[in-house]
Amino acid sequence: MNTAIMIIVVLVGVGAFFGIVLALADKRFAMEVNPLIHEVEDILPKGQCGACGFAGCAKYAEAVVEDESVPPDLCVPGKAAVAAKVAELTGKKAGASEPKYAQLKCRGTKTAAAMAAHYEGVPDCAAAKLIQGGPKGCKYGCIGFGNCVRACPFGALSMGEDGLPVVDKAICTGCGKCVATCPQALLTLQTFTAPVQVVCRSHDKGPVAKKLCQHACIGCGLCMRSCTQGAITIDRFVAVVDPSKCRDCPEPVCLAKCPTKAIQALVRPEEGDCAIMKVS
Repeated sequence: MNTAIMIIVVLVGVGAFFGIVLALADKRFAMEVNPLIHEVEDILPKGQCGACGFAGCAKYAEAVVEDESVPPDLCVPGKAAVAAKVAELTGKKAGASEPKYAQLKCRGTKTAAAMAAHYEGVPDCAAAKLIQGGPKGCKYGCIGFGNCVRACPFGALSMGEDGLPVVDKAICTGCGKCVATCPQALLTLQTFTAPVQVVCRSHDKGPVAKKLCQHACIGCGLCMRSCTQGAITIDRFVAVVDPSKCRDCPEPVCLAKCPTKAIQALVRPEEGDCAIMKVS
């Protein structure tokens, strides 16, 4: 037997020895996993979105079972149904939660928004933003390369033909992944109870904003003055709706008053298909 073969035999023997040692150690020091953790994990949606504050569904399942301080209703995508099941399994009480969906606060479509430059770089919103704030004239608007679409673990977003992402409310779980991904901070989590919302975040002065986008809020204040509930304020040339005050308004006057239609009516679940947004 030559030296090379002897070396190979020795290495194989050493490897086998340590393999056996590690297997025995693993068996000796293995920790038993609470079977309830697997039961809880099985009912979670497996989106691994992290909206619960933990690194994935498995970690949340482990925490909610073993830590008394972790509530059973942290799974945002699972909503009330999953929260109730987790509460039942863990013997905890689930609090009341209001479903939410992601809403894009921009109507700067290909035809409505003016372009400032032609971008030929990486098709990524964050990358395009690094070059003079993006190719659009409005530096507050949607850049349109779909970072939010790619970030959605549930397939609730898609890019529309008008160059803006479209949210399917019937699929959206309100996990917030798209919200965290948008470099323009244009996606927000919206409840189904608010009747209207301003879909613009431009802080340019009225004449400039209108020149850059046909649907921009120009901060004229007509909506604010017409609101009988005091739910609308003007913040740096853009209107803001307070959803806690904007309630039980059957026919919002602000929709008709807005000259650029920057305010949209939102469909409530009880009114029909919650996956569709009415455009003013």
